[in-house]
Amino acid sequence: MANKNLNQAKNAKKDEFYTQLVDIENELKHYKEHFKDKVVLCNCDDPRVSNFFHYFSYNFEKLGLKKLITTCYKNQERDLFSQNDSERAIWLEYNGDKNGNRVPDPDEIGINYFEGDGDFRSKECIELLKQADIVVTNPPFSLFREYVAQLMEYDKKFVIIGNKNAITYKDCFKLIKENKMWIGNTPMSTDLHFEVPNYYQEEFIKNKKQGSAYIIEDGKVLGRAQAIWLTNLDHSKRHENLILFKKYTPEDYPKYDNYDAINVDKTSDIPADYNGAMGVPITFLDKYNPEQFEILDARDFTNIERLTNKSYALIKDADGCINGKNKYARILIRRRQPAVQYVQQEETLPLAAEEQAEYNTKK
Repeated sequence: MANKNLNQAKNAKKDEFYTQLVDIENELKHYKEHFKDKVVLCNCDDPRVSNFFHYFSYNFEKLGLKKLITTCYKNQERDLFSQNDSERAIWLEYNGDKNGNRVPDPDEIGINYFEGDGDFRSKECIELLKQADIVVTNPPFSLFREYVAQLMEYDKKFVIIGNKNAITYKDCFKLIKENKMWIGNTPMSTDLHFEVPNYYQEEFIKNKKQGSAYIIEDGKVLGRAQAIWLTNLDHSKRHENLILFKKYTPEDYPKYDNYDAINVDKTSDIPADYNGAMGVPITFLDKYNPEQFEILDARDFTNIERLTNKSYALIKDADGCINGKNKYARILIRRRQPAVQYVQQEETLPLAAEEQAEYNTKK
């Protein structure tokens, strides 16, 4: 049991990645219209030092917020990286500037104590969740499935950070397929760096590779994580059409051995003249416009029983083979808009002006 507890403690440390203010500002500036007259909850933060609390409290009037609530899990020390071992936890409530200086002064912030440990799954925290209109935070990656499930259960809007692998979780992918959750505005390729506790910095330097697991910026060790923003708040990028100019040929786009769909290795290579099912990389979600494409259930495109009985709706592991060679994980998609039709001399039927110009340039 002792070894088990030690392992659990070691694993728990991996959740101690704290979001930088610059990354919060760069993402949340795309949702400003959503926050007016709303109650915002940050329920995985130490509110006194959290950059999420900093962002919302200092922009409270600018965003037109109604209320800001932040909760703390077992942490009463003014230290971002305390070991969460305090007997009680707190939650703060901020209702905006009272003295006209547009700064969240200590006497304007209500401090409240939890009876329990402040875990987002506790009854006390759920009561605060019920008050919220929008939840914004960086939840523990190890509890991400459970965290998202709770947001869905209580029908909450959210902007949160998750591991890129979360996209492939069967329950999370289902939400993406059903357009109940999608990628935020920050590109999936953006390298997010996180503040980490001192003991973790030491472990990085001793056992990890600089540039891979961590970077050093202005003398400060920052952890790297395969992290992305996920949300169910609309943003303009989600409605931008992907410009397509490639022409379909069976040689360039072979079908999978196990699925009635063609393989596309790069999102930019999606053919403009193909209407059937296409397997595209996970990174396609960065460009996904639900008005241009629909995400399909891969199980509907195979006659192989072991694949139709799988629990997830995307192509994973070694299932997406071509001539016996494995491909990486793929999402099956299909165009909603009619495909461009190519005719002889590579002339096309009329396209939208910008799409035609893009195609002419590529020719």
